[in-house]
Amino acid sequence: MAETQDGKPQVEATIPVQQKSHMGIGRYLLTRIPTLKPPMRKAPNPLKSILLLNTEQWLFFLVAFCGWSWDAFDFFTVSLTTTEIAKSFNKSVTDITWGITLVLMLRSVGSILFGIASDRWGRKWPFIVNNILFIVLELATGFCKDYSSFLAVRALFGIAMGGMVGNAYATALEDCPVEARGIMSGLLQEGYAFGYLLAVAFARALVDTTPHGWRPLYWFGACPPVLIIIFRLCLPETRAFRQRQETRQEIRGGVAGSFISEGKVALKRHWLLLIYLVLLLAGFNFMSHGSQDLYPTMLKSQFQFSADAETVTQVVANLGALSGGVTFGWASQIFGRRFTIIVTCIVGGALLYPYTFVTDHTVMAAAFFEQFMVQGAWGVIPIHLMELSPGSIRTFAVGTAYQLGNLASSASSTIESTIGERFPLPSKGDEKRYKYGLVICIFMGCVFAYVIIVTFIGPENLGRQFDIEHDDDMAEVAANRGTTVDKDNGEGDRGKAGSSKAHVEV
Repeated sequence: MAETQDGKPQVEATIPVQQKSHMGIGRYLLTRIPTLKPPMRKAPNPLKSILLLNTEQWLFFLVAFCGWSWDAFDFFTVSLTTTEIAKSFNKSVTDITWGITLVLMLRSVGSILFGIASDRWGRKWPFIVNNILFIVLELATGFCKDYSSFLAVRALFGIAMGGMVGNAYATALEDCPVEARGIMSGLLQEGYAFGYLLAVAFARALVDTTPHGWRPLYWFGACPPVLIIIFRLCLPETRAFRQRQETRQEIRGGVAGSFISEGKVALKRHWLLLIYLVLLLAGFNFMSHGSQDLYPTMLKSQFQFSADAETVTQVVANLGALSGGVTFGWASQIFGRRFTIIVTCIVGGALLYPYTFVTDHTVMAAAFFEQFMVQGAWGVIPIHLMELSPGSIRTFAVGTAYQLGNLASSASSTIESTIGERFPLPSKGDEKRYKYGLVICIFMGCVFAYVIIVTFIGPENLGRQFDIEHDDDMAEVAANRGTTVDKDNGEGDRGKAGSSKAHVEV
């Protein structure tokens, strides 16, 4: 069992796997209420938490933050230029949102491919390949001449984007000190909001300010990944992954055989948990995309905001997102992951009316606090996923759960825009207008309710250790396959395997 910073045993807000396997559904549901009680763990001052990281841990965090931020930048370039691209290709906004939907649908393909690669060969090179693809595909988007080529390039972009999230989470948090996990989780997740903020700023600077219209935003997007690649080339693998590779080399069958066995054990023991993670992340992705993707269109089309007013509103909203993710990520160290998520969803639901119905510039305040709550809940997710996921397939589990959740929510912007077209407003010139705010409000109310329910019934593993000594799956593989030590002595193999057995709750 893990310990708090003062050396006292830490109470986990979960049930041991062995106990769960003999527990009926009704009895399990009864445990959800007491385990939701905030553990009130003593958490260090946020600044002191940050100072717990050593230089290498900070570099891992920063390179992961950069990669995750630019993943978000690349994604939101389409959300911020739907109107301009629609005019360029002589299509409707709904048609262009299929470019968003395709990205979300195909991310799960990338998460599977790059997740397996990252768990087998390391975090470094899959991360670099991801960024190379970002460069190529951003340039290609900017040179698209018709609607079909635009959709094709964005579909490929979905595969590239799918591999980033699991790798970024693992790179940033695997070696992070336990006491600093909450706040670093919040900081990392807000790379998403930071990328959105950068996209808003550069869209204002580059879109329709040259004869090339929306295209310079995409050409610019291909440049920073070059620097991110150089940054990652200068760093090694994480300590946790190096330790795991060393252990794999000691197991009979070598690294490849051990990895395959670990995957089989993890899937056999944790398949129900993996399904739960997909359901949880589906709700979270509906929450972020449902509240953000069509919001710029609502501001421009329904509220008739100027380009400057829209930009300022988006910047204010993302400042709220950045603040909320860090605040609630840190708070989850004290109050627990599930409790923190549920509270943010309740308050976020209460703020939906002003977020979508206030039509003057005071909506900026509502936008700030709505995204403070939405991304506050998201700030808990990186470390919550890392603590729940099986260690042997951590990148695959985190990334695939995240992206399958994205797949489930992939049509959120298209659903909102399609339903919105059933509620027309008076046209302004040739521009058709719709009540997007009404649709976003109702849609998000349903999403918040879903996330609260799924979070309530789910598990939590606050403070789980990530090192190899606390990995029961690896211990089972070692016990089953034996080690390369004393190959002619069965007792030696069994003794070595037995000594590596971890006695912790996972």
